[in-house]
Amino acid sequence: MHAIVDVDVCTAAGWEPGGYAAALLDGGVTFLQIRAKRLPSGEFLSLCDTIVMLAQPCHATVIVNDRVDLAALSGADGAHVGQDDLSVAEARRLMAPTAVIGTSTHTPDQIVAAEASQPTYLAVGPIFGTVTKDTGYEAVGLDLVRRARAVTDRPLVAIGGITIDNAGSVLEAGATMVAVISDLLVGSGPTSRARAYVDRLATWRT
Repeated sequence: MHAIVDVDVCTAAGWEPGGYAAALLDGGVTFLQIRAKRLPSGEFLSLCDTIVMLAQPCHATVIVNDRVDLAALSGADGAHVGQDDLSVAEARRLMAPTAVIGTSTHTPDQIVAAEASQPTYLAVGPIFGTVTKDTGYEAVGLDLVRRARAVTDRPLVAIGGITIDNAGSVLEAGATMVAVISDLLVGSGPTSRARAYVDRLATWRT
């Protein structure tokens, strides 16, 4: 699972982002993306430093959304770039050659272009309707996941309206991993919800 620590979502739910990340790690999450669209750079870097430190004993991968500079400064494992951000090649220039660099795609043409840029993984979405991440694109559905899988062997991360109930259908369509934001705040808390996802995903893959 590709768990996204979205500062705005965490704050609205009453969670401090660093504590939220720790709760997800306690639930067995091994891949975290940090996203903070409105946080000042200094505070964002401090949060990245905190989460990278928390993730190290868990051997979890941490990437930073948009801000490749902060990913490099904090020692994160990589970054995620969107259609209007730095290119994959530019991101790699700022980070180690082995850094995880993911990129967002929303259309068949974008998928083809992203594949040519040789990212570590491609994100596809929004799969279902969502109010958490405004991409400017309508929900693309499972068909775009299938089309993406037909043109790339790279890991595919599906995002947008993913829940524990529909994640299985997304994996069946060809996604390697599901990115989850708000559904990790459902139930008795992010630790138990994350553990439920980890257990369910393990079952789907067997």
